[in-house]
Amino acid sequence: MNFGGISSEFTDYRKSPIVILPVPYDETSTWIKGADRGPDAIIEASANMELYDIETDSEVFRIGIFTSPKVDEKSSPDAMVGKVYSAVSSYLKDGKFVVTLGGEHSVTIGAAQAYSEAFPGLSVLQIDAHTDLRQEYEGSRFNHACVMARVREMCPIVQVGIRSMDVIEKPYIDKDRIFFAHNLTGTGNRWMDEVIDKLSDMVYVTIDLDGFDPSIVPATGTPEPGGLNYYEVMSLIRKLIVRKKVVGFDVVELCPIDDNKASDFLASKLIYQFLSYKFMNK
Repeated sequence: MNFGGISSEFTDYRKSPIVILPVPYDETSTWIKGADRGPDAIIEASANMELYDIETDSEVFRIGIFTSPKVDEKSSPDAMVGKVYSAVSSYLKDGKFVVTLGGEHSVTIGAAQAYSEAFPGLSVLQIDAHTDLRQEYEGSRFNHACVMARVREMCPIVQVGIRSMDVIEKPYIDKDRIFFAHNLTGTGNRWMDEVIDKLSDMVYVTIDLDGFDPSIVPATGTPEPGGLNYYEVMSLIRKLIVRKKVVGFDVVELCPIDDNKASDFLASKLIYQFLSYKFMNK
């Protein structure tokens, strides 16, 4: 399988500026298991998308999308992080735009490390229900609950859609760089410019699918009520791409539900539309 179900004419690695990197890892999740099935579910759903994007009047697949072999690591999270870092670093050296598919959110750590080294001055935009700022959880600094604590050690972060955290995370919050979901309600789109203003010129985006409201994305390991809707997220991303240089992104924490494919399809559509925005001038 490849992302989009596209023909081999558009999947040649040498000609493709885009790489899709599946990382089916789910060893530190603490409630609903199944995020290791997320990358396959996204790729399967993507084969059923229409490949013409109405909003950008484009077919981004035509510039080339290579689907990488999986980073398949089932042992410790730090071993997985190391393998993701190596894979992403290799692709960045070849000038690729890498989209990492989780798996649980801990896969972001390795990708962010590779990007922060390749792009000095990088900042990270996190779309998520959870702060993920625990310094350690269940004996690991690389647990999914610690991901943004690790990323913030590499570069500045801005957090959007947050509506769940433990009190022990409060000391680690930067109040000027966090946008709680309840404060965004009824404000229109004004908050989006505030988010973008706090980011550097080069941005990596990490999207935990539980950042969306569970009424539209129920298939996550830790669903939280009160999340963002699809057009809010896509409007933010499009504004971001216009104003900043987005160098890569990941989509994580899809926990597929066998008899409800809507979440799988939303994730694949999100990725394709993100790529359509990014490469619409190509």
